[in-house]
Amino acid sequence: MSDLPPSGATEPVPPASPGVPADPTRSTPPAAVPAPASGHPVDPTAPGSPTPTDPGRPAVADPAVPAQPGPPGSPAVPAQPGEAADPAVPAQQGWPAGPGGFAAPGQPASGGPQGWDPYRTGPAGPPQGWDPYRTDPAGPPQGWTWPAGAAPLPGAAYPGYTLPGQPYGWHPGLDPQDPLVTPPHAGVGGWFSRCGGALRRGWRQLLPIMLLTQTVPAAVIAVLSLAFAPTGQPVSGPDGAPVLPDGYFENIFAFYGVVLLAALIFGPLQSTGWAAGTWVVARQAAGEPVGVGAALRYGLRRALGLWGWTLVVSLLITVGACFCLLPGLYAACAFALFGPIYLFERQEPIGRAWRMFHQRFGMVLGRVALVMCALIAAAVLDGVLGAVNQLAFGLDPMAAPGTAAGAVAVAVVGAVLATPAYLAQLVGLVAAYAEQRAQEGPVNAARLAAELG
Repeated sequence: MSDLPPSGATEPVPPASPGVPADPTRSTPPAAVPAPASGHPVDPTAPGSPTPTDPGRPAVADPAVPAQPGPPGSPAVPAQPGEAADPAVPAQQGWPAGPGGFAAPGQPASGGPQGWDPYRTGPAGPPQGWDPYRTDPAGPPQGWTWPAGAAPLPGAAYPGYTLPGQPYGWHPGLDPQDPLVTPPHAGVGGWFSRCGGALRRGWRQLLPIMLLTQTVPAAVIAVLSLAFAPTGQPVSGPDGAPVLPDGYFENIFAFYGVVLLAALIFGPLQSTGWAAGTWVVARQAAGEPVGVGAALRYGLRRALGLWGWTLVVSLLITVGACFCLLPGLYAACAFALFGPIYLFERQEPIGRAWRMFHQRFGMVLGRVALVMCALIAAAVLDGVLGAVNQLAFGLDPMAAPGTAAGAVAVAVVGAVLATPAYLAQLVGLVAAYAEQRAQEGPVNAARLAAELG
């Protein structure tokens, strides 16, 4: 490129200084083009444009580029070099002026890198949610925002959000010391603590309720099983083929028919006990008075509805077990919370239990599996007592009064020993349901007790 000045008849002439008249007889050398101001170039050929040697005139912002206002409620940003200060925005005391409004040349940046604009948008702008003026050390991390389509639920556990004196991830709408609701991030230890607290507070009311509504039906069904159990067993014939005793299938159908009928008859009574026990656990956690009579009256009001849903869930589990043991076990875990859901929410217990199980699969499965361990232990104990009963009193203990009395006594003892498993099932499922509600929003024991009605 050539170093010669551009051709033309006219050359740029700087304007005369204020107060000094121009001399028409004196020739003026070409003026050097001034460096543009930071952020806004200035045309030196425009009449009245300031020059670097003209300190008496302020710089004027480019009218073609409007100033970008900051977010509402944010403090004013000092004017950038080459821009006119906004008269409506007061200057910040102690804020060093410089490129980007953060630091003067040679000084450390204040709130961001030198030349960085906290309100600039675009690909090169700061991350969304960045606030250079935030001073709350308990707030979320700089730049953190909720993911797209995942608006924060009221009371949900905010990732990385901590308040003074509260555990990590706890929202102020939730009480970390609630006696029934396990806080998020408390883990299985918090759930165990709530279950143990519920048992300590209510065992005096829960024990008679479980004995009346769960142990008595179990003992009656066990005695009926002894009375109607088939005594004849298949034997091998001379050719090795099995030979069934006379009336074998009739006895099998009679046995299962009596047991199923007894279960249907005692179903409303058992549902009364589950509803009454849930009422006791929730109200005691809320600090309200409870009694066995009041609990049973509440259970009677909810018994038929809970019994109907129990039949539906039992049918689904049976269908799953007919295909294979694993689908039946999976269905039992997926629908385990239907009882508390019906009692507290009274709508869509099966679908809600299914969604709650799959939304937090590991958490719900872990709690339900621990409850099922208690039930499996009770079933194993009952099997052991049944084997002892058979060895002690024979295959047909009801044939003689003495053996019948001994077999009935062992069956009743087995039903009584299973009562702690019923208590564990009740308290564990109610605490697991309360924990899942806390994952969805703010809830406490008082609100859950009020929802029971």
